[in-house]
Amino acid sequence: MTTSEMVAASGALVLDGLDDLCEKALNAAESFKQQAIMAVADITRDDKGRISAKLVEANQYATHGLAWLATYVEAMRETLNWSRHLASEGHYGELEQLILQAGFSEYLAQIAGGIPMSLGEIIRPADLGVDDAAIAKFKTPEVQNLIDAGYTAGIKDRIAVLIAEGIDTDHYGNPGLDETFAMIRDQFRRFANEEVMPYAHDWHLKDELIPMPVVRKMSELGVFGLTVPEEYDGLGLGKMSMCVVSEELSRGYIGVGSLGTRSEIAAELILTGGTDAQKEKWLRPIATGEILPTAVFTEPNTGSDLASLRTRAMKDGDVYKVTGNKTWITHAARADVMTMLVRTNPNEPGYKGLSMFLAEKPHMTETEDFPAEGMTGGEIEVLGYRGMKEYELGFDNFEIKAENLLGEEEGNGFKQLMQTFESARIQTAARALGVAQNAMELGLRYALDRVQFSRPIIEFPRVAGKLAWMAVEIMMARQLTYASARAKDEGRRCDLEAGMAKLLGARVAWSTADNALQIHGGNGFALEYPISRVLCDARILNIFEGAGEIQAQVIARRLLEGAN
Repeated sequence: MTTSEMVAASGALVLDGLDDLCEKALNAAESFKQQAIMAVADITRDDKGRISAKLVEANQYATHGLAWLATYVEAMRETLNWSRHLASEGHYGELEQLILQAGFSEYLAQIAGGIPMSLGEIIRPADLGVDDAAIAKFKTPEVQNLIDAGYTAGIKDRIAVLIAEGIDTDHYGNPGLDETFAMIRDQFRRFANEEVMPYAHDWHLKDELIPMPVVRKMSELGVFGLTVPEEYDGLGLGKMSMCVVSEELSRGYIGVGSLGTRSEIAAELILTGGTDAQKEKWLRPIATGEILPTAVFTEPNTGSDLASLRTRAMKDGDVYKVTGNKTWITHAARADVMTMLVRTNPNEPGYKGLSMFLAEKPHMTETEDFPAEGMTGGEIEVLGYRGMKEYELGFDNFEIKAENLLGEEEGNGFKQLMQTFESARIQTAARALGVAQNAMELGLRYALDRVQFSRPIIEFPRVAGKLAWMAVEIMMARQLTYASARAKDEGRRCDLEAGMAKLLGARVAWSTADNALQIHGGNGFALEYPISRVLCDARILNIFEGAGEIQAQVIARRLLEGAN
C-alpha cells in the first residue's frame, strides 16, 4: 500500500479537533493583528496624536504589511466559516478539511515568519513594530500545532492526489455554494468550456477582439444585466451571482470574464447617481447588451491619482465640450457609451471639480476605430488581457449632451465613482479567481500527462506541493471574495473586505500562474501552450482597479481609523 493509499484509508493527516484548533488559532491571530494595529498607529501619529496620512505613506512597509496581516486573518476567518457551513450541510469531506488545515498552517507560519506582499517584499513582525513578546504570545499551543503538523509533505501529497482524482468532475474542493448559485456556476462553466476555452488562445495569439457572436450569446445569458433590476430588463441578481459568473467566464478567458465589468460599472453609476430619466434611457439597453459601455477615467500622467485629472469639460449651451487625453481605456472602439470622469470646474482643486458623464459615441466601423468628431484614438499593444484591446484617447472639443451629466449636477463625479469601488473590487477578485483556477487546471493536467523518468511528474513532491497550495489558496481567496459579495448584497459596508479580496486574489492569480508555468517547464514558455497566455493575463490583476500598493494603502488607512 502506498503512502497516499494509507492516508486515504486512515484519514490520519487531518488533525484531531481541527475546528477547535482553528478557532483558537484565529483568536490568537486576531489578537496579534490588534497589537500590530496599535504598533503601526504609534509610528503614524502626528504631534497631535492623530493618524497622519503623510506618516502612513512614509511608513509604507509597516502600513502595507499591516494590510496584508489583516487580509490573512480575514481569509482564515472566512475559510473557517466555509468549513463550518459545509459541515452543517453534510458536505465536509477530506479534501475540504485538509484545505482548511493547510491554509491555517501556512498563513499562521507566514504571520510569524514573514508575509510575501510581492516577490522580494517580505513583511516580518519586526517591520510592524511588534516585539518578541507579542510573537511568543501569538504562538499558542494551537497555533504551533497547526504550524508544525498542519501542512506536512504528506499532506501536500494527499491534497494533490485528491484534486487529481477530481479533475474529470471539476472537484477541487466544494466552494460552498447553495443550489441556485451552483446552478449558475454550472451553466457558465459549460458556456466557458464550450464557447470560450477552445478559442481563447487563438484570440490571444492573433490579438483579436472577442467575436461578436460570443458577445451576443453572453447578452442572451444575461451577463450584462446580472445586477440590473428586473424593471429595467435586468436579472435583478446580487453581487454573489456576479462573482460566480465572473469567475467562471474568467476561467475561460479573462477578456470574456471582463466584458461585463464595464456594464456593471455603468449600471451601478446610473442606479446610484443618475436621474430617473437617465435610468429610463440607459439601463435597459445596457442590461440587454444593446449598447456596450466603456470606462474612461485614467489619464497619461495620473494613474491612481484621480484628483489630478486634467481633461476639461466646458459647458456651451446644451452641450459640454471636452478637451484632453485619456489612456488605458478598455474596449473603447466597440463601445457605444463612455462613463467619463472629467474636470468641469478648473477652480475647484482635487476631487471637488470632477463630474461624471454618459458620453455617447459611434461604434467602430470596418475602416475606422473612432469615427467621432472631436475624438481620436490609438491602440496600446499589451502582453495579455487582449480580447477587448486597450486604447489611448484624445479629445478636442468633443461634444457631450448636457442632459448626459450624471445626476445633472456638476462636482459629484468622484463621489459617484466611489460608490462603485466595492463592486468593482469584488468583481476583480472574482476574475482573479477564474484566472487562478484556469492556471491550476492547466498545471494539473500537464502534471498528470507529462512523463519524466518513467513516471508522471505529479508524483514528484515539489510538483505535487505546488498544485496542492494552488488548491488551498484559491479556496481561501474565493471564500474571502464570497464573503465581501454577501456583505454587499446585505447592504453592509464592505470596502475593507472587498479591498482585501482583491489584494489577495491578485497575488494568488499571479503565483498560481507562475507555478503552473514552472510545472510546464520549457513548454510553458512556448506561445503554443495556453499557460503562457494565462501568465500574462494574471499579471494585470495586481495593477488595474487599484494597484496592489494603492489597495494596501487604502486598507491600512481603514484599519488605523479606529486607532485615532
